[in-house]
Amino acid sequence: MGAGAMEASSPAAFDGDGTSTTIEDLPADVLALVLRRLDGASLAAVGCASSGLHGLATDPDTWRALCLAMWPSVRDLLPCLGLGGGDVDHRAFFADAFPFPCSDSPSPPPPSPSHPQPQPLPARLVSAVDLSHAGVSILSRVVETDADSDWFLGAPFRVDALVQEGFTLPTAASASGISHADLELNWVLLDPATGRALNASSRRAVAVDRKWLTGDTVARFAVVLSGGEGGVALDAAVTCDERYGHVREVSLRVEDADGAGVSGRDGLAAVAAAMAAPRRRGCRGGAAAEDAARERYEDFVRGKRARKEWKARREGILDLCCSGVGAAAFLGFLVMLTFR
Repeated sequence: MGAGAMEASSPAAFDGDGTSTTIEDLPADVLALVLRRLDGASLAAVGCASSGLHGLATDPDTWRALCLAMWPSVRDLLPCLGLGGGDVDHRAFFADAFPFPCSDSPSPPPPSPSHPQPQPLPARLVSAVDLSHAGVSILSRVVETDADSDWFLGAPFRVDALVQEGFTLPTAASASGISHADLELNWVLLDPATGRALNASSRRAVAVDRKWLTGDTVARFAVVLSGGEGGVALDAAVTCDERYGHVREVSLRVEDADGAGVSGRDGLAAVAAAMAAPRRRGCRGGAAAEDAARERYEDFVRGKRARKEWKARREGILDLCCSGVGAAAFLGFLVMLTFR
């Protein structure tokens, strides 16, 4: 029998006088302090151990503290959600926002005459954005987006987290340069109408693109979703000027398998489908999930490159065929003139 099975079958410890003592014999306030030191996955697992621990593990204040520790911008959600004297269900929020969305989540079905819009699109999106460098928070804000306007639905899907031109990192980071390995971006999308949330960034950069002409670098924190052939990617990006430690842009866009920007309507459909999809086992957060997100993005980029090469070959063949047809027509014309 393994150690885990032995612990599960022997939850009690015995004192010298033969009396048994369980963890639940500890005072509730002491247990609550212990549970507040756990991460979200461990806290949820402890809540399944017994009814007593379940009550402590579902304490709203514990989950609120856990959410604030991971996403400081959550403290500003109440006025944006219009809850007044209410409160956010932080436990449900964590369950939605902590795991990365599964890349095999079902994509939204195409519109049909009987179901012109299979799933209502969010009329408003709220973004909780937190950017840190080497563990120091440098940006924490909530962004509201009117997703019901014709301009947003028709234009490429894009949300900007910066309202000013940009900002400079703290002195220490500016002096030593921006280390993209030390950048961490959390971007959580929330639909106020349904209360569902979606993790839209990979926390650690999955790719870094350098623009040598401008001196800028773009750190990408992309998450790949399904949504048609090849899928779509939520491309959360941080654009930096490494020379001066200046952050120019923090933005979120949606791109398809060809690398083209997706319209606001199609992007919202993919986001709404991912929000409505059940959270599956294996779709978690943590270092292993960050590595998996990087691998999915690399597969996405390889597929995008293969599609581009295939299209280039197809266009080359079409150009060759057109040139052949044109040459044949010209030769036929010359033959006709000769025999006249």
